[in-house]
Amino acid sequence: PEEIIAAVKAIAPSFGAINLEDIAAPKCFEIEERLKDELDIPVFHDDQHGTAVVVLAGLINSMKVVGKNLPDCKVVMIGAGAAGTAIAKLLYAYGVHNIYAVDSRGIISDARDDLNAEKTALKQYLRTDISGSLNDAITDADIFIGVSKPGLLTPEMVAKMAKNPVVFALANPVPEIMPDIAKEAGVAVIATGRSDFPNQINNSLAFPGIFRGALDHGVKKITDEHKLAAAEALAALVDHPTADEVIPSPFDERVVPAVADVIR
Repeated sequence: PEEIIAAVKAIAPSFGAINLEDIAAPKCFEIEERLKDELDIPVFHDDQHGTAVVVLAGLINSMKVVGKNLPDCKVVMIGAGAAGTAIAKLLYAYGVHNIYAVDSRGIISDARDDLNAEKTALKQYLRTDISGSLNDAITDADIFIGVSKPGLLTPEMVAKMAKNPVVFALANPVPEIMPDIAKEAGVAVIATGRSDFPNQINNSLAFPGIFRGALDHGVKKITDEHKLAAAEALAALVDHPTADEVIPSPFDERVVPAVADVIR
């Protein structure tokens, strides 16, 4: 981390903002936090916050499709690295307080004594009252978010979810469940990270507009309020959300100006 921090600080004076890309957890958390503290320009780890903004936007519209209220939903997320951590925190900031997270060793719960500092800190945003595996967490879940590995969500697990479940299976290039299998199992809305399926959750929907707005409006730090506003602006670009369209296309020319406008 020290090398990356030193390098970014050395080049920072000639830049208006810094986008961090492809830095794995847990290093990414320390690098971003320290750079945010030590620089007076916006620093944004795209793999965390760009993903979280677009996921929240997609969920806001998915709820319109299934007729549910997002803060009332039970969310189960698999993968608690960079993206998963940021998604949980942003959903919590939006008012979703019934979130379970699962990592490679099971549900992140109070019973675990093997959690690193970052996952221990993440617990304040999670429900930690049950332990076990994804199969234990998924019962009655309204929403599944996968930022992990291919094939982890089975049709049998989908069957245990609440009515009209929403699945964001974002592992690339092979999602946690394929869209055709998900729909057959009863999923109401399925999103992936891929451009060849509907509902692509792509960071490029978030970071260009966030930086454009920060630079245009002299914003020094990107806050939770900015991220929530960006997600709502993105969601609002879809006039009539349907199961196959809960998020605008990355090629929609309205995206960058709409997001930039709310970063003030």
